[in-house]
Parts: sequence; C-alpha cells; structure tokens
Amino acid sequence: MIKLVFAAFAPFLLVLFFARVTYSHVVGTLLTAGLLIASYFAGHMDTIYIAILDVASLAAGFIAARSMKKDKKTST
Repeated sequence: MIKLVFAAFAPFLLVLFFARVTYSHVVGTLLTAGLLIASYFAGHMDTIYIAILDVASLAAGFIAARSMKKDKKTST
C-alpha cells in the first residue's frame, strides 16, 4: 500500500524539484525517468500497478512543470 502512495506522488514531486533546480522541465523529467529505471532494475517495482502509477505521475509532473514554466514566462 505504501509503495502505491509513493509511486503516485514521488515522481511528480521529483520532476517539479528537478525542473526548479535545472531550469528545464525536460531535464527534470529525464532525471526522474532515470531514477525510475534504476529502481526498476534494482527490483523495487513489484507489480505492474506500481509501474503504471510511476509513469502516470511522471507524465503529470512533466505537464505541471511545463505549465509552471509557461506561467513564469508570462508573468515577467
């Protein structure tokens, strides 16, 4: 149960964090995807549901980071 909660929120938050640090939503998404791939090879993704939640959360984080970047551009 706890893995499902982390799979739903952790990639989203990581993409936002890396996007703020690197000033690029693409780089933030790639870094987070690399971490997800590493966790897959380490054996932390037990079921397909966790992998699906990870990918969905990664996509949501990408969309949120992209819109965050657009909002920042229009406000300056």
